[in-house]
Amino acid sequence: RYFMERVKPMINVDGVVSTMGEATIPVVDRGFLYGDSVYETFRTEDGIPLFLSDHFNRLENSARLIEMHIDQDRVELIKQIRRTVANTGATRKSRLYVRFQITRGEGPLDLVPSRDLKTRYVVIVKEAPIWKTSLYSVGLNMMIPTTRRNSVTALDPNIKGGNYLNNIMAVNEAIAKGSDDAVMLTQEVYVSEASNSNVWFVIKDELKTPCRGNLKGLTKMHVHKALELDGVISHETDIHVEDVVDATECFVTSATRDVMPCASLILEDGHRIHFPDGGGPVTRTTMEIFSTYVAQYIENHRYDSLN
Repeated sequence: RYFMERVKPMINVDGVVSTMGEATIPVVDRGFLYGDSVYETFRTEDGIPLFLSDHFNRLENSARLIEMHIDQDRVELIKQIRRTVANTGATRKSRLYVRFQITRGEGPLDLVPSRDLKTRYVVIVKEAPIWKTSLYSVGLNMMIPTTRRNSVTALDPNIKGGNYLNNIMAVNEAIAKGSDDAVMLTQEVYVSEASNSNVWFVIKDELKTPCRGNLKGLTKMHVHKALELDGVISHETDIHVEDVVDATECFVTSATRDVMPCASLILEDGHRIHFPDGGGPVTRTTMEIFSTYVAQYIENHRYDSLN
Protein backbone atom coordinates (compact mmCIF):
# COMPACT_ATOMS: atom_id res chain seq x y z
CA ARG A 1 0.00 0.00 0.00
CA TYR A 2 1.23 3.50 -0.91
CA PHE A 3 0.88 6.46 1.43
CA MET A 4 -1.43 8.47 -0.78
CA GLU A 5 -3.28 10.13 2.08
CA ARG A 6 -0.34 12.51 2.54
CA VAL A 7 -0.63 13.95 -0.97
CA LYS A 8 -2.63 17.16 -1.34
CA PRO A 9 -3.43 17.93 -5.01
CA MET A 10 -1.92 21.27 -6.02
CA ILE A 11 -1.81 23.45 -9.14
CA ASN A 12 0.78 26.02 -10.20
CA VAL A 13 -0.35 28.70 -12.67
CA ASP A 14 2.52 30.96 -13.74
CA GLY A 15 4.22 30.58 -10.37
CA VAL A 16 1.10 30.86 -8.20
CA VAL A 17 0.68 27.58 -6.31
CA SER A 18 -2.76 26.82 -4.92
CA THR A 19 -5.24 24.03 -4.33
CA MET A 20 -7.26 22.67 -7.22
CA GLY A 21 -10.35 24.53 -6.06
CA GLU A 22 -8.51 27.85 -5.92
CA ALA A 23 -6.47 27.70 -9.14
CA THR A 24 -7.61 30.01 -11.96
CA ILE A 25 -6.68 31.09 -15.46
CA PRO A 26 -8.14 34.04 -17.41
CA VAL A 27 -11.21 33.22 -19.47
CA VAL A 28 -9.47 34.70 -22.54
CA ASP A 29 -6.57 32.26 -22.29
CA ARG A 30 -6.22 30.58 -25.70
CA GLY A 31 -5.78 27.17 -24.11
CA PHE A 32 -9.27 27.51 -22.60
CA LEU A 33 -10.90 29.16 -25.63
CA TYR A 34 -9.39 27.15 -28.47
CA GLY A 35 -7.44 24.23 -27.04
CA ASP A 36 -4.34 26.16 -28.17
CA SER A 37 -1.91 24.41 -25.85
CA VAL A 38 0.53 21.53 -25.54
CA TYR A 39 1.17 19.33 -22.53
CA GLU A 40 2.93 16.31 -21.07
CA THR A 41 2.05 13.88 -18.30
CA PHE A 42 4.37 11.67 -16.31
CA ARG A 43 4.37 9.81 -13.02
CA THR A 44 6.99 9.41 -10.31
CA GLU A 45 8.35 6.31 -8.62
CA ASP A 46 10.44 6.75 -5.46
CA GLY A 47 10.47 10.48 -6.20
CA ILE A 48 11.93 9.96 -9.70
CA PRO A 49 10.02 11.39 -12.69
CA LEU A 50 9.94 8.70 -15.36
CA PHE A 51 11.54 9.65 -18.68
CA LEU A 52 11.56 13.38 -17.88
CA SER A 53 13.99 14.40 -20.62
CA ASP A 54 11.91 12.55 -23.22
CA HIS A 55 8.78 14.34 -22.04
CA PHE A 56 10.43 17.73 -22.51
CA ASN A 57 11.67 16.72 -25.95
CA ARG A 58 8.15 15.75 -26.96
CA LEU A 59 6.65 18.91 -25.45
CA GLU A 60 9.05 21.03 -27.49
CA ASN A 61 8.26 19.01 -30.63
CA SER A 62 4.52 19.52 -30.07
CA ALA A 63 5.15 23.26 -29.74
CA ARG A 64 7.14 23.29 -32.99
CA LEU A 65 4.34 21.49 -34.80
CA ILE A 66 1.86 24.25 -33.84
CA GLU A 67 4.44 27.04 -34.29
CA MET A 68 4.39 27.97 -30.63
CA HIS A 69 7.46 29.49 -28.99
CA ILE A 70 7.66 28.45 -25.32
CA ASP A 71 8.89 31.39 -23.27
CA GLN A 72 9.76 29.28 -20.22
CA ASP A 73 12.87 27.10 -20.48
CA ARG A 74 13.31 23.61 -19.01
CA VAL A 75 15.16 24.87 -15.96
CA GLU A 76 12.28 27.18 -15.02
CA LEU A 77 9.62 24.56 -15.65
CA ILE A 78 11.42 21.90 -13.61
CA LYS A 79 11.86 24.42 -10.81
CA GLN A 80 8.12 25.13 -10.84
CA ILE A 81 7.27 21.42 -10.94
CA ARG A 82 9.45 20.91 -7.85
CA ARG A 83 7.78 23.89 -6.11
CA THR A 84 4.37 22.37 -6.80
CA VAL A 85 5.42 18.92 -5.57
CA ALA A 86 6.82 20.49 -2.38
CA ASN A 87 3.39 21.96 -1.59
CA THR A 88 1.60 18.61 -1.83
CA GLY A 89 3.29 17.12 1.23
CA ALA A 90 4.44 14.18 -0.89
CA THR A 91 7.31 11.98 0.25
CA ARG A 92 9.60 9.74 -1.79
CA LYS A 93 7.10 6.93 -1.12
CA SER A 94 4.31 8.87 -2.84
CA ARG A 95 3.49 7.94 -6.42
CA LEU A 96 2.66 11.19 -8.17
CA TYR A 97 0.88 12.18 -11.36
CA VAL A 98 2.37 15.36 -12.87
CA ARG A 99 0.91 17.23 -15.82
CA PHE A 100 2.59 20.35 -17.18
CA GLN A 101 0.78 22.34 -19.83
CA ILE A 102 1.81 25.34 -21.92
CA THR A 103 -0.87 27.56 -23.41
CA ARG A 104 -0.18 30.18 -26.05
CA GLY A 105 -1.35 32.76 -23.53
CA GLU A 106 -4.11 35.34 -23.51
CA GLY A 107 -4.98 37.93 -26.11
CA PRO A 108 -7.68 39.22 -28.44
CA LEU A 109 -10.66 36.96 -29.23
CA ASP A 110 -9.33 35.92 -32.61
CA LEU A 111 -8.25 32.59 -34.06
CA VAL A 112 -5.06 34.24 -35.29
CA PRO A 113 -2.68 34.53 -32.32
CA SER A 114 -1.05 37.90 -31.66
CA ARG A 115 2.72 37.94 -32.12
CA ASP A 116 3.32 39.45 -28.68
CA LEU A 117 1.66 36.69 -26.65
CA LYS A 118 3.55 35.18 -23.70
CA THR A 119 3.02 31.49 -23.04
CA ARG A 120 1.42 30.47 -19.75
CA TYR A 121 2.37 27.33 -17.85
CA VAL A 122 0.14 25.22 -15.66
CA VAL A 123 1.50 22.43 -13.45
CA ILE A 124 -0.89 19.90 -11.89
CA VAL A 125 0.37 17.47 -9.24
CA LYS A 126 -1.76 14.85 -7.56
CA GLU A 127 -1.52 11.20 -6.58
CA ALA A 128 -1.02 8.77 -9.45
CA PRO A 129 -4.09 6.72 -10.41
CA ILE A 130 -4.51 3.49 -8.48
CA TRP A 131 -5.98 1.12 -11.04
CA LYS A 132 -8.29 -1.68 -9.97
CA THR A 133 -6.31 -4.89 -9.51
CA SER A 134 -8.76 -6.64 -11.85
CA LEU A 135 -7.48 -4.52 -14.73
CA TYR A 136 -4.15 -6.33 -14.40
CA SER A 137 -5.38 -9.75 -13.24
CA VAL A 138 -8.07 -9.87 -15.94
CA GLY A 139 -7.77 -6.87 -18.26
CA LEU A 140 -9.57 -4.10 -20.08
CA ASN A 141 -12.65 -4.72 -22.21
CA MET A 142 -12.14 -2.74 -25.39
CA MET A 143 -14.26 -1.96 -28.44
CA ILE A 144 -13.85 -0.34 -31.83
CA PRO A 145 -16.16 2.71 -31.94
CA THR A 146 -17.75 4.28 -35.00
CA THR A 147 -15.81 7.46 -34.20
CA ARG A 148 -12.70 7.54 -36.41
CA ARG A 149 -9.34 9.00 -35.43
CA ASN A 150 -8.68 12.49 -36.79
CA SER A 151 -6.85 12.40 -40.12
CA VAL A 152 -3.12 13.05 -39.74
CA THR A 153 -3.46 15.67 -42.49
CA ALA A 154 -6.05 17.53 -40.41
CA LEU A 155 -4.43 17.28 -36.97
CA ASP A 156 -1.08 15.58 -36.49
CA PRO A 157 -1.49 13.05 -33.65
CA ASN A 158 2.05 13.92 -32.53
CA ILE A 159 0.77 17.28 -31.38
CA LYS A 160 0.06 16.38 -27.77
CA GLY A 161 -2.32 19.27 -27.40
CA GLY A 162 -5.27 20.46 -25.37
CA ASN A 163 -8.00 19.48 -27.87
CA TYR A 164 -9.16 15.95 -27.00
CA LEU A 165 -12.73 15.95 -28.37
CA ASN A 166 -11.97 13.20 -30.90
CA ASN A 167 -10.74 10.87 -28.14
CA ILE A 168 -13.50 11.90 -25.74
CA MET A 169 -16.19 11.04 -28.28
CA ALA A 170 -14.60 7.63 -28.92
CA VAL A 171 -14.22 6.63 -25.27
CA ASN A 172 -17.71 7.93 -24.40
CA GLU A 173 -19.14 5.73 -27.14
CA ALA A 174 -17.23 2.72 -25.79
CA ILE A 175 -18.30 3.28 -22.19
CA ALA A 176 -21.93 3.85 -23.18
CA LYS A 177 -21.87 0.41 -24.81
CA GLY A 178 -20.39 -1.30 -21.75
CA SER A 179 -16.67 -1.34 -22.58
CA ASP A 180 -13.76 0.20 -20.67
CA ASP A 181 -12.04 1.95 -23.56
CA ALA A 182 -11.95 2.39 -27.34
CA VAL A 183 -9.49 1.19 -29.96
CA MET A 184 -9.75 3.83 -32.67
CA LEU A 185 -9.37 3.25 -36.41
CA THR A 186 -8.12 5.68 -39.03
CA GLN A 187 -10.32 6.73 -41.96
CA GLU A 188 -8.66 3.89 -43.92
CA VAL A 189 -9.61 1.42 -41.12
CA TYR A 190 -6.11 0.85 -39.82
CA VAL A 191 -5.69 0.61 -36.04
CA SER A 192 -4.37 3.85 -34.53
CA GLU A 193 -4.53 3.89 -30.72
CA ALA A 194 -6.77 3.67 -27.68
CA SER A 195 -8.36 6.85 -26.31
CA ASN A 196 -5.31 7.81 -24.23
CA SER A 197 -2.83 4.97 -24.65
CA ASN A 198 -1.03 2.96 -27.31
CA VAL A 199 -2.34 -0.48 -28.18
CA TRP A 200 -0.36 -3.66 -28.96
CA PHE A 201 -1.35 -7.03 -30.41
CA VAL A 202 0.15 -10.47 -30.77
CA ILE A 203 -0.81 -11.50 -34.32
CA LYS A 204 0.45 -14.77 -35.77
CA ASP A 205 3.07 -14.99 -33.00
CA GLU A 206 4.44 -11.49 -33.69
CA LEU A 207 4.21 -8.59 -31.23
CA LYS A 208 2.96 -5.53 -33.11
CA THR A 209 1.86 -1.98 -32.40
CA PRO A 210 0.40 0.45 -34.99
CA CYS A 211 2.68 2.92 -36.74
CA ARG A 212 0.09 5.27 -38.22
CA GLY A 213 -2.45 7.72 -36.86
CA ASN A 214 -1.19 7.73 -33.28
CA LEU A 215 0.93 9.66 -30.81
CA LYS A 216 4.49 8.39 -30.54
CA GLY A 217 4.03 7.23 -26.98
CA LEU A 218 7.02 7.47 -24.67
CA THR A 219 6.00 4.40 -22.70
CA LYS A 220 5.64 2.59 -26.03
CA MET A 221 9.12 3.74 -27.05
CA HIS A 222 10.65 2.51 -23.79
CA VAL A 223 8.77 -0.80 -23.98
CA HIS A 224 10.39 -1.32 -27.40
CA LYS A 225 13.79 -0.52 -25.87
CA ALA A 226 13.26 -2.79 -22.89
CA LEU A 227 12.19 -5.69 -25.10
CA GLU A 228 15.14 -5.18 -27.45
CA LEU A 229 17.58 -5.22 -24.52
CA ASP A 230 16.06 -8.54 -23.47
CA GLY A 231 16.22 -10.01 -26.95
CA VAL A 232 12.47 -9.85 -27.61
CA ILE A 233 11.43 -8.67 -31.08
CA SER A 234 8.61 -6.11 -31.40
CA HIS A 235 7.31 -4.42 -34.53
CA GLU A 236 5.87 -0.98 -35.24
CA THR A 237 3.85 -1.51 -38.38
CA ASP A 238 0.52 -1.02 -40.14
CA ILE A 239 -2.27 -3.09 -38.58
CA HIS A 240 -5.42 -3.26 -40.70
CA VAL A 241 -8.66 -3.96 -38.86
CA GLU A 242 -8.89 -7.28 -40.71
CA ASP A 243 -5.54 -8.32 -39.16
CA VAL A 244 -6.99 -7.90 -35.66
CA VAL A 245 -9.25 -10.94 -36.12
CA ASP A 246 -6.11 -13.08 -35.82
CA ALA A 247 -4.93 -11.42 -32.59
CA THR A 248 -4.32 -13.78 -29.67
CA GLU A 249 -3.15 -11.18 -27.14
CA CYS A 250 -3.66 -7.45 -26.64
CA PHE A 251 -2.42 -4.83 -24.19
CA VAL A 252 -2.10 -1.06 -23.84
CA THR A 253 0.78 1.12 -22.65
CA SER A 254 0.77 4.59 -21.13
CA ALA A 255 2.55 6.74 -18.56
CA THR A 256 0.14 5.84 -15.75
CA ARG A 257 -0.76 2.26 -16.75
CA ASP A 258 2.67 0.92 -17.85
CA VAL A 259 1.65 -2.38 -19.52
CA MET A 260 -2.02 -3.25 -18.96
CA PRO A 261 -3.58 -6.36 -20.50
CA CYS A 262 -6.82 -6.39 -22.49
CA ALA A 263 -9.39 -9.10 -21.83
CA SER A 264 -11.49 -8.59 -24.94
CA LEU A 265 -12.06 -6.47 -28.03
CA ILE A 266 -15.45 -5.98 -29.72
CA LEU A 267 -15.21 -5.36 -33.46
CA GLU A 268 -17.62 -3.07 -35.31
CA ASP A 269 -19.73 -6.02 -36.44
CA GLY A 270 -20.27 -7.02 -32.80
CA HIS A 271 -17.85 -9.97 -32.82
CA ARG A 272 -15.95 -10.18 -29.53
CA ILE A 273 -12.35 -11.42 -29.47
CA HIS A 274 -11.34 -12.88 -26.11
CA PHE A 275 -7.79 -12.69 -24.79
CA PRO A 276 -6.23 -14.59 -21.84
CA ASP A 277 -7.05 -13.21 -18.39
CA GLY A 278 -4.13 -11.15 -17.10
CA GLY A 279 -2.46 -11.39 -20.49
CA GLY A 280 -1.02 -14.25 -22.48
CA PRO A 281 2.65 -15.29 -22.37
CA VAL A 282 3.90 -12.39 -24.51
CA THR A 283 1.95 -9.82 -22.52
CA ARG A 284 3.13 -11.21 -19.19
CA THR A 285 6.74 -11.31 -20.39
CA THR A 286 6.45 -7.70 -21.57
CA MET A 287 5.04 -6.65 -18.18
CA GLU A 288 7.93 -8.31 -16.34
CA ILE A 289 10.63 -6.97 -18.66
CA PHE A 290 9.27 -3.43 -18.50
CA SER A 291 8.93 -3.53 -14.71
CA THR A 292 12.61 -4.47 -14.43
CA TYR A 293 13.53 -1.78 -16.97
CA VAL A 294 11.69 0.92 -14.98
CA ALA A 295 13.36 -0.19 -11.73
CA GLN A 296 16.77 0.14 -13.40
CA TYR A 297 15.83 3.55 -14.83
CA ILE A 298 14.93 4.77 -11.34
CA GLU A 299 18.24 3.53 -9.97
CA ASN A 300 20.15 5.32 -12.74
CA HIS A 301 18.31 8.65 -12.36
CA ARG A 302 18.44 9.39 -8.63
CA TYR A 303 19.69 12.90 -9.46
CA ASP A 304 16.31 13.69 -11.09
CA SER A 305 14.37 13.35 -7.84
CA LEU A 306 11.57 15.89 -7.40
CA ASN A 307 11.52 15.68 -3.59
